[in-house]
Formats: sequence, C-alpha cells, structure tokens
Amino acid sequence: MSSSITEGRSLLACRVGSYVCGIPLEHVTETMRPLPVKALASVPSFVRGVSVIHGETVPVLDVGLLLGAESGTPTRFVTIDVAGRVVALSVDSVMGIQEVGDDVLREIPSLLNGASGDAIAALSTLDSELMVVLESTRLVSDSVWAAFDRELSS
Repeated sequence: MSSSITEGRSLLACRVGSYVCGIPLEHVTETMRPLPVKALASVPSFVRGVSVIHGETVPVLDVGLLLGAESGTPTRFVTIDVAGRVVALSVDSVMGIQEVGDDVLREIPSLLNGASGDAIAALSTLDSELMVVLESTRLVSDSVWAAFDRELSS
C-alpha cells in the first residue's frame, strides 16, 4: 500500500471495540484519562452525558455506542473542536498518529458509515457541525492499519 503523504491528512487512531477510528488531527484538541461523567435524561444512547473539562461543561459521546457496539469501559477521552465548541469522545485506547494520503482516504469509509440510522438521525437533529467532523473521521480496518505500520517501518 503506497500513499503520498504530501497530499493527505494526519489521523489520530483510536481503538473502539473491534474498530479503529481515525480522527483528523486538525479537529483533535487533547487526549486524556476519562473524567467523571454526569448522565443526562432524554438524550440519545450514545451521549454518555457531560463532563467538566478545564472548567467547561462538555458533552461526552461514546463512539462504541454510536457505532452500534456495546459500551465498554473507556480508558481515554479525545476532545475535538467542533466549530469552536469542545466535544469529548470516549474511546478504548489511543493508538497513535498516522499520515494518510488522499488516495487512501478516499478508500476508507467514514465513521458515520458504521453508525446506526437512529444515531445519524439524532446527530443530524442535534448538531450538524458535529456531523461534519464525524463524517471526516474514518473507520480503519485492522488490516489497513497494519499496512500503514508496515509502510512506516520499511
């Protein structure tokens, strides 16, 4: 797998259950240990609740539940910038940063391709700007991620 990294993106790879999600680095503001989350009533199931991060109340989304998987015990929060607002994504682990060429990006499905129809409908109603960020996030198979690793080490 050969990719040109002069035209492409840097992705932060995060494991979520059996998935690897590549979040465009330009949206990532921080990774951290999970903080306490206060549950909210009447929100979609993938919204874990809110957490106070750097003095600001931030919504926390469970990426596993967004993808229709079971909720695990996240070991990391990844905060992302959504049009000047902060949203935390709970993930199982952070794997690293990978440069991915545009040719490869076109072949990798969007995170929202793996999301349930109910989740997409809820997101489009709640926050269209968040939808744009999540649409740019990629679901990377383990075999593709392994190919990236092999390419870097050769």
